Order: sequence, then structure tokens, then C-alpha cells
Amino acid sequence: MLYLRAAAAMTFPVTVDVLVPAWLLRASDAQLDLDPLRALGVPLIVAGAALLIDSVFLRFAREGKGTLVPIDPPRFVVRGGAYQLVRNPMYVANVTLLVGVAILFASWLVLGWAVVMLVVFHLFTIAYEEPALRRKFGDDYEAYRRSVSRWIPCRRRSRRVP
Repeated sequence: MLYLRAAAAMTFPVTVDVLVPAWLLRASDAQLDLDPLRALGVPLIVAGAALLIDSVFLRFAREGKGTLVPIDPPRFVVRGGAYQLVRNPMYVANVTLLVGVAILFASWLVLGWAVVMLVVFHLFTIAYEEPALRRKFGDDYEAYRRSVSRWIPCRRRSRRVP
């Protein structure tokens, strides 16, 4: 069952971060050239991949007791690791990784894909995900939402409600 959950959890990130960028790079004949400026994409790729692995497998699966798949959602609000700094580290990881690939290959198409995904993630988050989390977790999610930023990594002070 664990392997099935892991495979299901990786389907979306592999499609967004590997398959589509590979197709875009191939379609544009982009070349890998490690000049110093383009090499700046490498740390972004590494950071994005590490954050993605941490947020999906170590936090979402272990702490939340669920997966990315809607039929196996988390049972608890995830608050550990990067979730202490930003409510959507998986999406931040995906965009960071894509921007790193765009820089490394000097690909405007991959950068455009990163922007498209950022918009899709934002719209999905505000239109579906946050309302669903409010319904499922109630006050626990509201307290978390008040204390942690949606996109920019930082901690906010909890506002006291009378």
C-alpha cells in the first residue's frame, strides 16, 4: 500500500516538473550550457526537489497521514518542516524547480510553464483547496492559516480573536 501511495503522490509532480519541461525543452531545441549565469539554476532545482520530497513524503504522508490524491487526503493539518513557513511548500517547490530548469536551459518556454503553473496553483488554492481545508479542519486550519503565509515563506504572529 505504501508503494501505491508513493506512486500516486509522484504522478502530478513528475508530470509538472519532468515530463512537460522535457517536452518543452525538446520542442525548442534548448541546450544545456553550464556558463556561470545559467549554473544558477542548479541550486534552484536542488532546493525545489528537496523541498518537494520533504513536503510530500516526510510531511504530507507521515504527518498528515495522507497523499496528494483526493481519494487519500491528509487526516491532519500539516505544520512541520517548511509548512511552518509557508502553507503551500509543494507548490513553491514545483515553481522553484521549474524556474531553475528555465534558467539552466535558458528556456523562455519553461519559464512560461512555471508562470502558468503558479497561476494554476494560486487559483486552485483559493478556489478549492483553502475552502475545503476550512470545511474539513475548521478552527485548526483557521489558526494555521492566520499564523503562516500562503506563498511567501515567513511566520506571522497569530491574531487573537476575542
